[in-house]
Amino acid sequence: MPLPVQYFQKLVESCPDIIISVDKHGVITFYNDGARQNLGFSHEEVLGKSVLEIYPTLNEARRVMAAMRASAGEGLGRVRSFETTFKTKKGECIPVAISASIIYDENDQEIGSIGFAKDLRDIRRRDQLVTLAEIAIGVSHEVNNSLEVLVNQVELLQKYVERVATDEDYLIESDRLVSVASQVKRIQDITARISQMADEGEYGTKEYLSGKMMTDLRTGLDGKGCERPKPDERYPLRGLKILIVDDDAGICQSLRDLLEAEDCQVETAASGVYAMQWLERGGFDLVLSDVVMPDIDGYQLYQYVKKSAPNLPVILMTAFNYDKDHIIKRSCLEGLQGVIFKKPVNPALLKKALLQQCRPERIHPQPPTGSPEATARIDSKNI
Repeated sequence: MPLPVQYFQKLVESCPDIIISVDKHGVITFYNDGARQNLGFSHEEVLGKSVLEIYPTLNEARRVMAAMRASAGEGLGRVRSFETTFKTKKGECIPVAISASIIYDENDQEIGSIGFAKDLRDIRRRDQLVTLAEIAIGVSHEVNNSLEVLVNQVELLQKYVERVATDEDYLIESDRLVSVASQVKRIQDITARISQMADEGEYGTKEYLSGKMMTDLRTGLDGKGCERPKPDERYPLRGLKILIVDDDAGICQSLRDLLEAEDCQVETAASGVYAMQWLERGGFDLVLSDVVMPDIDGYQLYQYVKKSAPNLPVILMTAFNYDKDHIIKRSCLEGLQGVIFKKPVNPALLKKALLQQCRPERIHPQPPTGSPEATARIDSKNI
């Protein structure tokens, strides 16, 4: 027993895919709710209008009709899964696959056409994700092979240092090797996380730059984030993540070397604008910036940090002993607390300034004048 017409009508109206019919003049005569959801046009905006409302160009509409008229092998006047492009109300072009037929009257005269179209964006995205997952697993496998070599070599180096280094050198070199080993382990955790996400198909994202997202790989397999190394007596700055901003590449590199030797994590920016891009990613403990730069000066960068990350400390540094453009003075009046007036920066002075801003509890109090500790310190300087 054939279904009543209203059943087919309800099915067509509620179909999530795009279903549209046009008369022989290309005027839209039917437009279902799936078309409204996918293309954004309301029924009133397209019914009675030219089908060119949904095509990006006249040539694209003609290409679809030409395919239907030429498809004798598929049955006269039909296409199946024919790929073309539709245009949304917002002007976005979306890929679709059309299955459509030309409608004829009892005299075999063409009176219009009807077809449904499938939005291919989700399908293509799934295909891309499958491909990316295969690539990610392959890359992880190759990286892990290299990491195994690094792990073995670090272990051999550790044993060698134990044999040949003096006690003083051993403390320094073994600490470096432990730091290398911890970073290798971190990379291993990341590659394992990539494989896990590829298998499960589930992952989180975080903002990378304004308007752009990236996969969040920080969570390890045990669900715990990668922790920064803890400070100790020999490396009180250990684990601090610092952004260095200076248009002089030499200054950036020397400060990077100095701070990385203190087990800090360091990023550099060659201008204030690049610094803003780094700061959008977050995660920094302190900004160490030059005062005079070609795009924005230290005061403007301090204003940006103060507005976007009020609790993030900033230290301004300059090669001049006077504040020519009142940059530092204006910044200090608005809350800046860290200033270094001399470049190249004295390492001890820089270390103390960073501790004051980030870890004031780790600054050893000066012993009272005349105490045995102070006397011993003075004597040692005179030797």
